[in-house]
Amino acid sequence: MAKSKQQKEAMLAQYSEWFARSQAVILVEYTGLKMADLDAIRARMRSVGGEFHVVKNTLVNLALARAGLNAPPDFCANSTAIALAFGDVAETSRAFQEVTRNVPAIKIKGGFLGTKAVSAAEMQALAQLPPLPVLRGQLLGVLLAPASKLARTLAEPGRQVAAVLKAYSDKAAAPAAA
Repeated sequence: MAKSKQQKEAMLAQYSEWFARSQAVILVEYTGLKMADLDAIRARMRSVGGEFHVVKNTLVNLALARAGLNAPPDFCANSTAIALAFGDVAETSRAFQEVTRNVPAIKIKGGFLGTKAVSAAEMQALAQLPPLPVLRGQLLGVLLAPASKLARTLAEPGRQVAAVLKAYSDKAAAPAAA
């Protein structure tokens, strides 16, 4: 069913708003996708703060151009759907990969991370990253490691002196007890 010009403008405005709000966009081909699979993908994406939508190629191209995102021509070829990450990008990407792992109809074309176009392989690699809290913990550990090592190094001579004094007092107390 053909869309009126007003409907297309409304859709274009919606796409533009999605691209402005999202931190990452995954473009996929969904030819042959079953409705049950589509519902499962949408539910999983909502659970991690993302969304999944079937879109019109020409309108997505226009919305991407308006958002300043330069899409390669194969991003909007054939049937196109988009997964949007409004929160943690790695978590959304991981959730999308998990829910589509056994869905052969879904083929990742590529996407955008911020304003940078990324390939399908890079999108799949993004799903392998640990969650944001884990990354923060790892970074904090890296930053604190030199300080804790310095503290241990500075405390070591005092610990050695204390060990020598204790050994000397133990030796002095031993003959008195005998």
